[in-house]
Amino acid sequence: MGLTYDLIVHNIGQLILPRSSENPLKGKEMQDLAVSEDAALGVVNGRVAWLGSSSDSASFKALERIDAKGRVVSPGLVDPHTHLVFGGSREHELSLKQAGVPYLEILAKGGGILSTVSATKNASEEELFEKASFHLERMISYGVTTLEAKSGYGLDADTELKQLGVIQRLKEKYPVSIISTFLGAHAVPPAFKGKEDKFLEEMSLLFNEVKESGLAEYVDIFCETGVFTVDQSREFLQKAKEMGFGVKIHADEIDPLGGAELAVSLGAASADHLVAASDEGIKKLAEGNTVAVLLPGTTFYLGKDHYARARKMIEEGAAVALATDFNPGSCVTENLQMIMSLAALKLKMSAEEIWNAVTINAAHAIGKASEAGTLKIGRAADFVIWDVPNYKYIPYHYGVNHAQSVFRSGKLIWERMAYSGVQLSSAR
Repeated sequence: MGLTYDLIVHNIGQLILPRSSENPLKGKEMQDLAVSEDAALGVVNGRVAWLGSSSDSASFKALERIDAKGRVVSPGLVDPHTHLVFGGSREHELSLKQAGVPYLEILAKGGGILSTVSATKNASEEELFEKASFHLERMISYGVTTLEAKSGYGLDADTELKQLGVIQRLKEKYPVSIISTFLGAHAVPPAFKGKEDKFLEEMSLLFNEVKESGLAEYVDIFCETGVFTVDQSREFLQKAKEMGFGVKIHADEIDPLGGAELAVSLGAASADHLVAASDEGIKKLAEGNTVAVLLPGTTFYLGKDHYARARKMIEEGAAVALATDFNPGSCVTENLQMIMSLAALKLKMSAEEIWNAVTINAAHAIGKASEAGTLKIGRAADFVIWDVPNYKYIPYHYGVNHAQSVFRSGKLIWERMAYSGVQLSSAR
């Protein structure tokens, strides 16, 4: 009788098919983006079962058919760096920043990250869960089906575990893939100024509980001037590796300390930020498979002039991914599409490089490349139908949501509401 598909999506104008391999796409490979026109895909049991031409799909049996109407279809987007769970917000600091008040002065007044730490400590788990759910649903609406979420706004055992517990609840509730990262070493609490080693020792004591409870797959640290040194970061992350965690690093955001080099030497999945990465650091990234996760939204929001040197990284042969860095202090957006536009405008990345950076390379950055980041027979049918004429349009038309519908394992999880036809009153 022949196979009956659960779902066939046909009349796809352009089907984006990033290349998958054991390693992330590096250097010139990032320009390689397969795009199939007049395409279709078939889904069985939540997985891609067939890819081909739209005309060929017409004779297939299917329980459900979706006419893409010439739209673009891509893999679900992957956001490999977010701070999804936190309490409060910091909009009151914006006017201070506009007035030129230095961050350290804001911090001294109880603002900055200390404000978020206080709000997160004071929030109940239920309050944090409801707030994170709101932000996660918005991320999904922008086409994200796989993401990473960090702790890091507790800086003490109870609150860090509370954040990680919220991430676990989000995993259970939402039909997306969430990778959890323990970022207890996000900052130095005031009580531990000058005693950073002691603080890191206390955070490392949580490794066993976090591991045994399955609360995180990765451990991260903020390696930066005024936070943790390269040597401290190396020792902390080496302990995490010995406990069986993957490791990631907030590296070289402000000063070229050598965080990128450290990441490669440890075999870290990613080195993130890298605005100040040195030539030597970029060279090391090109030599290894550590993914450079760039966060142009943070540079944009902080009003900085110098962005991470994406072009040099790619030209040297490094693997680059993009992420929102969604957080309440330095990048307040859940919109990965906006980051794609910033990558084009500020990082000078091509459309092909950008699509690879938010799909397959982003998946490599969080250890999900065997499951996410591309559409391939046998893979989960995570995909987005975009209401755009071609794949180059999204980086070009910025600041809006181009997603028409979002699918996870072949099931619709978000769809843009159709215009109701209600007459809008004209402004006079």
